[in-house]
Amino acid sequence: MKRTARDILQEKGGHMITINADATVFQALTVMTQNKVGSIVLLEDEKIVGIWTERDLMFRALEEGFDPKTARLKDNMSEHLISANVDEQAYQLYDKFLGRRIRHLLIEEDGEYIGLLSVGDVMKANLQQKNEEFDELNNMVSLEYYENWKDLQSER
Repeated sequence: MKRTARDILQEKGGHMITINADATVFQALTVMTQNKVGSIVLLEDEKIVGIWTERDLMFRALEEGFDPKTARLKDNMSEHLISANVDEQAYQLYDKFLGRRIRHLLIEEDGEYIGLLSVGDVMKANLQQKNEEFDELNNMVSLEYYENWKDLQSER
């Protein structure tokens, strides 16, 4: 079965971890740590306006005078949101991660963001899909299949 973004979201659970864009970096880190995630979606007036990731923290932490308790997410967020359609297949999603060198991808349906996938989520789905394909091929080319084929050939 070819897995789509929809399938992966259903397996994972489509819940996005969000926070107000006016929150501090410290508040975001607290929420992210509690939820064991590497990114958080930023909202203004219930609308998604950006994403903030552990990578954003890494770059900001090196700046002189950076204080996570006062730094606002809206001043540090990625506003250029990269997304994929809910019907895109896992291998297409993986291409986006690799091509764009990103680790998190918003998933949209009918112009609305409905979930967030990490590169790990998609890698897991791709591996599961390859295992299923391997098992299917293995069943097709089992010893029993070969023995039956050999008997059919000798009858000819």
